[in-house]
Amino acid sequence: MAKNKITKKTLILEVVERYPKAVDVLVEKYNFHCIGCSLAEMENLEEGASAHGMSKKEIEEMVVELNKIVADEP
Repeated sequence: MAKNKITKKTLILEVVERYPKAVDVLVEKYNFHCIGCSLAEMENLEEGASAHGMSKKEIEEMVVELNKIVADEP
């Protein structure tokens, strides 16, 4: 079984820099308009999602979706 590349503890900025395919989904589906914000350097996905009112279940679903999107990236 392949290890997930993205976890809820992955920094938002790391996702943006390493997995550009994931950015559109973060912005359009999950309203992560904070991608350009200074907090993106310090906050992980879970912290950012919680600040936007997402539940733990929604955060887990988002992480699964992001990993599906980036599955083919090195």
